[in-house]
Amino acid sequence: MGTEETSSSAEVERAEPLQSDRGKTEIANGVVAKIAGIATREVGGVYSLGGGATRALGSVTQAVGLGDERTQGVSVEVGERQAAVDLVVVLEYGEAIPRVSEAIRENVSGRIEGITGLAVTEVNIAVNDLHFPGDDEQEQAEARVA
Repeated sequence: MGTEETSSSAEVERAEPLQSDRGKTEIANGVVAKIAGIATREVGGVYSLGGGATRALGSVTQAVGLGDERTQGVSVEVGERQAAVDLVVVLEYGEAIPRVSEAIRENVSGRIEGITGLAVTEVNIAVNDLHFPGDDEQEQAEARVA
């Protein structure tokens, strides 16, 4: 029971700056998604975000100025005081998935809580693929042929 009180008071402390007697601050999903995407890429062992189709579509939308690489593979739900994050990641081959996943959760939660004041309730991670050394060279060669 003591733990619940501590986490509740910590949550209230983080949320207080978002609402005061002088007004309310609302944070858009896109803002939290950008923070989560950047924080994920800061973790060693992360090659990229998004699945194959998402990355391909992201390349096209970025080329025409519509997409933002920082939110590719990131989905968030933002409430008044909390946020939940879903990530789709591609990791470097040879990295320990549990270690990298935990590092992602810690970094994403810390960045979002530190920048926005929102409490992060969960960070769900789907490892969609592994990147092998030499994959980039093969993809570039295939793109030149096509």
